[in-house]
Amino acid sequence: MLTLFRWFLRLTLGLIVVALLATLLVWYFAVRSLPDYAASYRVSGIGAAVEIVRSTEDVPHIFAQSDSDAFFALGLAQAQDRLFQMTVLRRASQGRLAEIYGERALPSDDLARRMGIARAARASLESQTPETRAALQSYAAGVNQWIEIVNQGALGRGAPEFFLFPDDIAYWQPADSLAILKLFAAAASRQLPAEVLRAQLSLAAPERGQDLVAGIGEAAMPAYASLFSAARISPTAPDAAPGWPWDLAGYLVPFSGLGASVFSADAPRTAAGQPLLANDPQAALTMPSLWYLARMQLRSGDVIGATIPGVPAIMSGRSARLAWGFAPAQNDDADLHIEEIQPGDTNRYRGVNGWQDFAARREIIRVNGGEDRTITLRETENGPLLSGSSFGLNTVTPVGFAASLSWTGLSQDDRTMSALIGIMTAQDRAGAIAAAKDWGTPAAHLTLADRDGISERLVGLSPVRASGHQTLGRMPTPGWIAANRWQGVTALDMRDAAQDGVDLATGALVGTSATLGHDGDSGLRRERLRRLLDGREVHSRDSLIETQLDIVSPAARALLPLVGADLWFTGEPAAEGTPERQRQDALRLLAEWDGAMNEHLPEPLIYASWMRALQDRLIRDDLGPLSEHISTLHPGFIERVFRNRGGAAAWCDIRQSAAVESCPTIARQSLDAAILDLTARYGPDVASWRWGDAHEAVQMHPALGPIPRLGWIANLRQSLSGGDTTLARAPLNAAADSFLPVSGSGYRGVYDLADPDSSVFIIASGQSGHPLSRHYDDLAVKWRRGEYVTMSLDPDLARAAATGITRLLPSAPATVPAPAATAETNAP
Repeated sequence: MLTLFRWFLRLTLGLIVVALLATLLVWYFAVRSLPDYAASYRVSGIGAAVEIVRSTEDVPHIFAQSDSDAFFALGLAQAQDRLFQMTVLRRASQGRLAEIYGERALPSDDLARRMGIARAARASLESQTPETRAALQSYAAGVNQWIEIVNQGALGRGAPEFFLFPDDIAYWQPADSLAILKLFAAAASRQLPAEVLRAQLSLAAPERGQDLVAGIGEAAMPAYASLFSAARISPTAPDAAPGWPWDLAGYLVPFSGLGASVFSADAPRTAAGQPLLANDPQAALTMPSLWYLARMQLRSGDVIGATIPGVPAIMSGRSARLAWGFAPAQNDDADLHIEEIQPGDTNRYRGVNGWQDFAARREIIRVNGGEDRTITLRETENGPLLSGSSFGLNTVTPVGFAASLSWTGLSQDDRTMSALIGIMTAQDRAGAIAAAKDWGTPAAHLTLADRDGISERLVGLSPVRASGHQTLGRMPTPGWIAANRWQGVTALDMRDAAQDGVDLATGALVGTSATLGHDGDSGLRRERLRRLLDGREVHSRDSLIETQLDIVSPAARALLPLVGADLWFTGEPAAEGTPERQRQDALRLLAEWDGAMNEHLPEPLIYASWMRALQDRLIRDDLGPLSEHISTLHPGFIERVFRNRGGAAAWCDIRQSAAVESCPTIARQSLDAAILDLTARYGPDVASWRWGDAHEAVQMHPALGPIPRLGWIANLRQSLSGGDTTLARAPLNAAADSFLPVSGSGYRGVYDLADPDSSVFIIASGQSGHPLSRHYDDLAVKWRRGEYVTMSLDPDLARAAATGITRLLPSAPATVPAPAATAETNAP
């Protein structure tokens, strides 16, 4: 027995030692992948020495003697910090995520392949200006140089994620950057799911379904079933979320809809007598952020601002003379067409003049840990066919039909990259406006500021639809009818939209109540922004920061007096601890609330829960299973019902009940249901509830985040103020039982032309994508608190505060292959 005990003890100690050594080995290789910011490298591809000065916040300040060398250094710096993120974005655009993530990434790969994002990017490369092609080539060489340095120095493969996923890192190609920019354009649009939802609503509730999404003044649409009278269409809800696994989405999800605010004050309305500009493009809240801060020394002048890893352009930022920012215009840039397949021959479809062949090809999706999938990609004159599983298309597509996509981003001569580089190198507004004429997708509100004033331009492409289009692009239409097809695309009107010295844009045309798309609730944030800007005679940098961080919900201010009109202060005070007393306490708090979605208050939680329960109660009996998938709040719909616009109060009556319910009755029942749910979650004391307890951002690392224990290191959780309609936007998770924000203003910048070096910016994570780096999340807490860091172009200040200086020294061209201008890559 003693001998057995000794052997057991030795085995246990041996296992402990092995585990400890394995842990130390993993730690060693993980730490090896941390870049040394104070190193010097002999590199091929540059003409003179380059310095990358890292500020305290790890912002690279690139000092180079030529533009080519500056773009080379930007590629190397981004690869140092975000190599894994860059390869994932590239894979996402190419439809090759399943090669590392397995079968769960198949839907996203299928969608990207069918859309042809990477093919369109490769085709667009030759359409770029010579300067842009040179910048793309130099940038790719810089990325490739870092990959070579990592390989030669055995530097932990460049990122710890590469140890967990089978990923041979291919050299970067210029077209890869264009593909990521196209992926961003696809993510900026929200038109596809909007069209599917309208069709679903028309099928589920033909008489009143469009009340949920209709904007004020929109023309009535035909019933969706009338467009396909001979087909059988299922009005049931989709079985799964559309097309993209959210734990992999991480960075950019096609047609998820990216928002932004961009607003400015001209010299007569500023304290210092020079223009101000603020911009806060939004994206999924992830670790690391989609955005990456950088400064570049160019021949045209130094520039600083926000980039996307993989894209060599300052998308929002400033130079010494010019500031620029953008907001996706949410124009209706995509249409779905329902194509009839020829009976007995799936290779043909019905065209305007009869049956014709699909353009078809086959591609293989390689699946890590599973069988490879061969898919047939078919294309019509309207665009590529999409899978029925994407965006719930199978719920509105008749048997014997398929859905095709027309989207402005499928252009094969898209020069948006050239527009971006032209803007960042422009000397003034006139030069930037000239460059912006090349802007393709996404269509955007571009705001420019220099010392002579402010300009706002609507840039990008928009489809031309015939006057006889059956749905004007708001629902899928029969693809064989000529009037439903695009008549081409046109550049949006690049007009100035100044109003009393203040320009503003939140995704809709300034000065109008309509949007370029069909989002009936977009005016809420726009009107709140206009009110804040008009409320001050004189603006300063701090007042624009205050506006950018505004957390007052215009939807709450509009809906609560309307929904609660017959509930405020009714009846005698109820006994403590009763549901009636909880309702009275909740109503008292809401009656005194100013609408601020502050994470430390109970009122935002009560309001959000009440409105969600109210909308669900209004639509559930009419829409049936579809209501399970409509948990995004539609304030315009609730307002329409309680004002009984066009008889919309009919939604308040529960069809299954014998009684006729009134809207006040539904409002009270919904509030009781919300209080009951919140009590179960947070206890009976209404005053102790906190919005931040429910509205907690889980900034997930798309690769490491879902893995047990590793997620504890790689993910970041922090409560946030704000909500769906606040200017400091934090839209909620689509899950019906969740209030988690899924996106937000991942970048914020405020540019001051009176004192440019006092301009500020911030991102929602740290600069590094390495979970063991101290710069992985060091900016996230500042971002949450509404703090910023200075974006100075002073080289002496950058060097004085440097935490490391990477020196790149030229050497003879050696081992790094030059990226091919049009080569198609077969690796990540």
